[in-house]
Amino acid sequence: WHRGAVKEPVTVFEVVGGEAFFEALVDRFYAAVAIDPLLRPMYPDDLVDAKAHLCGFLVQYWGGPTTYSDERGHPRLRMRHVPFVIGRPERDAWYHHMAAALDASDALPEVKNVMREYFDNAATAITIAAT
Repeated sequence: WHRGAVKEPVTVFEVVGGEAFFEALVDRFYAAVAIDPLLRPMYPDDLVDAKAHLCGFLVQYWGGPTTYSDERGHPRLRMRHVPFVIGRPERDAWYHHMAAALDASDALPEVKNVMREYFDNAATAITIAAT
């Protein structure tokens, strides 16, 4: 995506309208996780911190403020998920809920495609290879 005659790059964060998009995405995602019998036990009883962490990470990853790293350090996706057994069923459930949350957004189709590809790759990256 570009802006202006000089084709200045525009971030996904800007294209989707900023932080409010990611807050809504994360809210939809966690609404599904909250009732998923496979995923729900992997999360703390109170989802407030998990929601804030995911939202902050996504905001930063897609070109918004670096608040996530400022507060929590490097994202270290794999390291932060080591305590959990994430096999193919967990990976697929997580991706399904994230893709559905994304599909329910008003993002442009090309933005959804780019984000869906990232979520697919990220979910695979934290899956235990033996499963």
